[in-house]
Amino acid sequence: MADLLRLKATSASPGTASGPAYLAQQHRAPLAPRQGTASAKEALAAAIETAIGELERLAGSESAEGRDIIDFQVEVLRDPTIMETAGARIAAGMNAAFAWVGALDGYIHELEAAEEEHLRARAIDILDVKNRVLRALTGTRDEDFPAGSIFVGKDMEPSRFLAHDWSAGGGVALFNGSAVGHVALLARARSIPMVVGSGHFDIAEGCRVVVDGDAGAVVLEGVPEPPLSAVPRRAEASWRNGGTPDSGEVRTADGVPVRLTINLNEPAELDFIDPSTVAGIGLMRSEFAVTSITDAANEEMQLAIYRHVLEWAAGKPVTIRMLDIGGDKMLAGLEEPDSQSAMGMRGIRLLVARPEIARVQARALLRAATSGDLRVMLPMVTFPSEVDAMRQMFREEAAQFQRRSVPHHIPPIGMMVEVPAAALMLDEFATADFFSFGTNDLAQYIAAAARDSSDLAAYGDKARPALLRLLSQAMKLAGATPVSICGDMASDPRRLPELLAVGLRHFSVAPTQLPAIRSAIAGLNADGTRAAGE
Repeated sequence: MADLLRLKATSASPGTASGPAYLAQQHRAPLAPRQGTASAKEALAAAIETAIGELERLAGSESAEGRDIIDFQVEVLRDPTIMETAGARIAAGMNAAFAWVGALDGYIHELEAAEEEHLRARAIDILDVKNRVLRALTGTRDEDFPAGSIFVGKDMEPSRFLAHDWSAGGGVALFNGSAVGHVALLARARSIPMVVGSGHFDIAEGCRVVVDGDAGAVVLEGVPEPPLSAVPRRAEASWRNGGTPDSGEVRTADGVPVRLTINLNEPAELDFIDPSTVAGIGLMRSEFAVTSITDAANEEMQLAIYRHVLEWAAGKPVTIRMLDIGGDKMLAGLEEPDSQSAMGMRGIRLLVARPEIARVQARALLRAATSGDLRVMLPMVTFPSEVDAMRQMFREEAAQFQRRSVPHHIPPIGMMVEVPAAALMLDEFATADFFSFGTNDLAQYIAAAARDSSDLAAYGDKARPALLRLLSQAMKLAGATPVSICGDMASDPRRLPELLAVGLRHFSVAPTQLPAIRSAIAGLNADGTRAAGE
C-alpha cells in the first residue's frame, strides 16, 4: 500500500479534487533572430501587439471576472512607459528579451515587496504579461496541461488558468500563490478546488494528488520503495574497490581518503547515475543547460534546473559553474564583439561586461541554494577583481531578495583555475572560497595550442611536465583553501599517479569513468606510487 503524505496549505477555493500531478515547468523558447537596434524595437513592439491580440481573443469567451483580469493585462501592455523603458535598454545595446525582462522586473519586485497582500498578488499578473510577450517574441506557445490533472507549481498565471478546459475537473496546488489573487478568484468562480502556500514538495509527474480546498491541504500518494533485489547492481560494482556507497569516497592503498564527484553537462544525465556512488557534483557546466539568450533571461527556468540537480544530490555538495560562454561555447543570440575568440571576452569577463546575464543567473542560484548544498564556481578567472565583482553582484541581488522576503542563501563562491596567470598567483585570491583546476584550458594556454585542432593532441602531451609543475606550485599557493580538479586529466586513470603526487585529493570526473578511477586509486599510494602487489 502506498504511503499518504498530508501537507498543510491555505484554502484558496473550496472543494476536493484528485488526479495525476502536472508539474509546471518553464518551457524553453527557441531563439529569435539576431537583430539590430531598430529591428529589435520593432520585433518587441510586434510581440506586444501579438500578446494583446491573444488576450483580446481570450477575453471574448470569458465571464465578467475573466474579462476584468484580461483588461488589466492589456492596459499594462499598452502603457507607453514600459516600451520606452525597454527601448532605452535596447538602444544601450541590450538584447530585446533582456530589455523586456528588465523593464518589467522592477515593477514585479515592487509588487512582491508591498505590504498589502492584494498588491503582492498582482505580481503574478505582471509576470504573466512578461512571459506572454517573451513567448510572442520567440515564436512559441505555452503548452496546456492534461484535462483532469492537478496543476502543481510555484504559482499560476491567470491567462493559463483561463485558457485551460476545466470541464473534466482538476485542481490547483501552489507552493506559493495567494488566496486573494486573480487565479484564486477565478477558481472560486468556477468551483475549481485550489490551495496555496504549501511550500515546495517533490512528486513525480503523473502521481496521484488530492487537493483539499475545504481543509486547506495537499495529499500526496507516495510510491513504495523497491525491494533490495530490485536496486540496480551497478552501484556495487562502482564502489567495491574502497570506500562506501554512502560517502562517495575511495581510499588509496595506504589508507588516504580521496573524494570522487562527477562532472555534469545536462540534468538528464542524472537519470543514469546512482547518487549513492559519488560524493556530489564537482562541476555542473550550466552553459549546456542554458543554451540561448532567452534561456539566460529566464530566471524561473534556471531555478527549476538547479533545484532539480540539488534535489538529486540529496544534501551532497553541488558545484554549479556560472555560464562559461564565449570562445567555442557561444550563447545563441549573444551579440558580443570578440566573444568567439578563445581569448579575450569570454567566461567571467563576459559575465562582468554583461551584468544582465550574470544577475539573472545569480538570482536563480541564490534561490536554489535554499534547496541543498550549493557552491558557485566562476569560469575563466584571471584576476582577483573579477571574483570581487561577482561577489558584489550576489550581495546586491541578495539584498533585493531580503527586501522582498524571498527565501535565498548566498552560497560559497569559488573559481576555476584554468588561466596560467591565475594559477601562478593563487595566494592573491583571498576572496575565493575554493579552487578547481580546469586542465583542458590550462593545457591549451601552456602549449599555445588550439583545442579545436590537432595541435593540442600533438603538443599537449609534450607540455604535460610543464602543466604538472604548474599544478604543484599552485597547490602550495592555495594554502588552506579547498582544491579539486575537474578537467579531463582527472578522468584519465593513466594520469592519477601524477595528480596524486602533486597533492590532489578531490577528483571530479566523467560519470562513465567512475569505476576505472576508483579501481586505479585503490591500487595507488597517496604519493602516486604503485601499491605492493599491483
